[in-house]
Amino acid sequence: MADLEAPLVRPKRKKVWVDYFVQFRWIIVIFVVLPISFTLYFLTYLGDVRSEWKSYKQRQQEHEENVKKVVKRLKERNPSKDGLVCTARKPWIAVGMRNVDYKRVRHFEVDLSAFRNILEIDQERMVAKCEPLVNMGQITRATVPLNLALAVVAELDDLTVGGLINGYGIEGSSHLYGLFSDTVVAYEIVLADGKVIVLADGKVVRATKDNEYSDLFYAIPWSQGTLGLLVSAEIKLIPVKEYMKLTYKPVRGNVRDLAQGYIDSFAPRFDDENNEMVPDFVETMIYNPHEGVCMTGKYASKEEAKKKGNKINSVGWWFKPWFYQHAQTALKKGEFVEYIPTREYYHRHTRCLYWEGKLILPFADQWWFRFLLGWLMPPKVSLLKATQGEAIRNYYHENHVIQDMLVPLYKVPDALEWVYPLWLCPHRMYKLPCKTMIYPEPGFEHERRQGDTSYAQMYTDVGVYYTPGPVFRGEVFDGCDAVRRLETWLIENHGFQPQYAVSELDEKKFWRMFDAGLYEQCRNKYGAVGTFMSVYYKCKKGRKTEKEVQEAEKAQLETPCAEVD
Repeated sequence: MADLEAPLVRPKRKKVWVDYFVQFRWIIVIFVVLPISFTLYFLTYLGDVRSEWKSYKQRQQEHEENVKKVVKRLKERNPSKDGLVCTARKPWIAVGMRNVDYKRVRHFEVDLSAFRNILEIDQERMVAKCEPLVNMGQITRATVPLNLALAVVAELDDLTVGGLINGYGIEGSSHLYGLFSDTVVAYEIVLADGKVIVLADGKVVRATKDNEYSDLFYAIPWSQGTLGLLVSAEIKLIPVKEYMKLTYKPVRGNVRDLAQGYIDSFAPRFDDENNEMVPDFVETMIYNPHEGVCMTGKYASKEEAKKKGNKINSVGWWFKPWFYQHAQTALKKGEFVEYIPTREYYHRHTRCLYWEGKLILPFADQWWFRFLLGWLMPPKVSLLKATQGEAIRNYYHENHVIQDMLVPLYKVPDALEWVYPLWLCPHRMYKLPCKTMIYPEPGFEHERRQGDTSYAQMYTDVGVYYTPGPVFRGEVFDGCDAVRRLETWLIENHGFQPQYAVSELDEKKFWRMFDAGLYEQCRNKYGAVGTFMSVYYKCKKGRKTEKEVQEAEKAQLETPCAEVD
């Protein structure tokens, strides 16, 4: 699996016009993407403020009217003439990096663009009811001043509730609460027209984990919107304080030393899950095969943060050093502690997009750029995608890596030999009443390892968001082959790959990585087959013809595609 296993010297790669376009793409980013991005961010902010001014009753009334429009639109579809249902959202708007080619075939669009309001912050029940296009920046603006937050807040402002539920969402608090979808209390889904049950006839269903639609409740995460249309969700809130007390601790050694240092930073060795030393937030950045920085955070009050001698660092200011570079200073000056305003900590990676900002704008991390133009950062990912043609898109697929690997915590040492730098973030994989698309290793509760509990196995996200070394050196690099090796390793080690990323899996291998049982059961039960594209074809790399999808759907009804060799 490891990039380190490849020959140290590869043949030199001949440069083509795309290489030069990518090299000087910063010109378009500075003069086109950044100004438009800033304008869109500002307009979105004004829209969020306008939404907040509306009363709960008004927002709820608008929501109900919009749901009726969705139901009406679905009923207008003629299955024999119209294509499969998908949202009217443009392909380039999605934050994920895979090709959204399924929208380039004939399809039946349903407009969900109005579903971008926080419907309610219920402080008694400790839930936030949100529509699917509510993003993380919007929800933290509404909750943090109340000393509340979602249990899992994804780092980037633009990530939406719908994308994090139907796809994948993780944060530094996931070692306590699981993935974003694990914090959802209830879903509101518009089902497809169908003959299986009456409720499938365009009816709005409130699915929870203990009512008659519990199967649907557990099947929705990772389904990519292929079971129904999500129109709202109730998400768990937790109490928070004004600051995050963050400890930076350098770790050095070989990959096993780095992995153990990461594990020890948050996982008690003796299954003491109530240990007060367990942090509220955890992440580790591995900068090279021998050095990394573990960061652990505990919520702190304003009074504590402002005590004499404590350092407060407002990392959200545009002129501040990028967070991953700031954290890297611990390798020189050793362990240190500082206090960061809670909301700024949540979105610490937004300005630099992890390490991607350096690749997009090579000099954007310099002090002079941060002071002069840092307030325009970051460029919207959707605009970056909109300004690249197919040739540029294919170039990034072949010469760049944006992947997340979910692996059991004890296998982290084997997963670190990849492309550096790496982002590590742990999460609980819960043992649920039914087997969902992703699930812990069978029998983990009988052979508990560090970080595991009787009800959840500790996994970790290994985030790879960078250009591989051979590409930097101008050598030949087969990105597709590297992804294949990565995915093969994940299948063999009970790991999972989030579906936003580019995949090289064929359908049989896809269903070896994920479990199809509950998902296919719900697709048939709730009339999704023949109405919504299956999750594999929605994620598959390359173009999909309508005939190809229809044939696959027909075969899906006749033969279970979850067979294992």
